Amino acid sequence: MAAQRGRDILLKIADGAGVFVTVAGLRARTLSLNARPVDATDSDSAGRWRELLDGAGARSAAVSGEGVFRDAASDALIREAFFAQAARTWRLVIPDFGTLEGPFQVAALEYAGEHQGEATYAVSLASAGEISFTALAPTP
Repeated sequence: MAAQRGRDILLKIADGAGVFVTVAGLRARTLSLNARPVDATDSDSAGRWRELLDGAGARSAAVSGEGVFRDAASDALIREAFFAQAARTWRLVIPDFGTLEGPFQVAALEYAGEHQGEATYAVSLASAGEISFTALAPTP
């Protein structure tokens, strides 16, 4: 796989009418996939090595991004989701890798700005249910 441009990673939020709106102005995005293992070690474990239970444990995803304000529509959707503390459907598109989609809650929303600079924001999302993954075909 060839190197990818970070700007090609897209974060989108569903608008409630089945349309995904790209979160505009993002300059940085991070995706973390986690799986908490279940320790099944007991006194009969071979050599007293830790044993993990296959297929058990909780999986989670976290997404964060930061950037500058560019679009009132996506900003309004994010702000509404935060104040309602409602799980909304989000989509993260990573070129030549795949698409993750599912319910996320806005865990943190930060606004900042310097006197002679642009207004910025940061958003952190926490998975709130099953996240689906669809592999994308590599681009030539």
